[in-house]
Amino acid sequence: MKVIIRDDSKTASVWAARYIADRINEKAASNPGEPFVIGLCTGSTPIETYAELIRLVKAGKVSFKNVVSFNMDEYVGLPESHPESYHSFMHKYLFDQIDEPAQNIHILNGNAPDLDKECADYEKAIAAAGGFDFFLGGIGEDGHIAFNEPFSPLNSRTRVMTLTEDTRIVNSRFFDGDMNQVPKQALSVGVATVTDAKEVMILAFGPKKARAIRDAVEGPLSHYCTVSALQNHQQGIIVCDEAAVGELKLNSYKYFKAVEAAENR
Repeated sequence: MKVIIRDDSKTASVWAARYIADRINEKAASNPGEPFVIGLCTGSTPIETYAELIRLVKAGKVSFKNVVSFNMDEYVGLPESHPESYHSFMHKYLFDQIDEPAQNIHILNGNAPDLDKECADYEKAIAAAGGFDFFLGGIGEDGHIAFNEPFSPLNSRTRVMTLTEDTRIVNSRFFDGDMNQVPKQALSVGVATVTDAKEVMILAFGPKKARAIRDAVEGPLSHYCTVSALQNHQQGIIVCDEAAVGELKLNSYKYFKAVEAAENR
């Protein structure tokens, strides 16, 4: 696992976007015609990363024409047209401003007549696309990844999840501060769905994520902190601002800074 630390969320987000663009371009050069398959997340954390990716696309520095994307999750029962659905989020903050073909975009259908079948079909579609080259995710304040709440199995796959009260309270900021408007269930990729990716990048910004980062990096591999599964990943990266690493031990902080400095020489 690598931990990349930048002064603020803006600088960290730009770093993350350029890293992703480089990966897309590298595959396009080494395997022309083969799609780059990426997992994407929602929430306030990736917005600046998506903004930088949009800028890079418009500047001709990267193209999504041969990118196939699968989103992490979607609320159950929320219309796709609802402003807080993840369909709406992704089109507003990324898809409507880049050149990814509509047929390459995959988002779980939280209104499917058979939710279990929707989840099983999603896993099949990921496999049919060749599996993930890259997965971009965020982290919850309790260390969850996607909607894999604490005590979710680390070998879990896409499934229906019941959201905890804590998660619904946190997400209520998108629903006029009213937790009762937040759906009680969501469809979510599993922990293993994410960690099967060849490379996983987790974004974490702000002091509210500091405990989760401490548990993910320094704590045990545990279903209590599902993002700790990244400890077993050979190409796992956590990208943080200074506030998000505030609870790491000083020697851990120095180690990750030193590793990056050595690699950039």
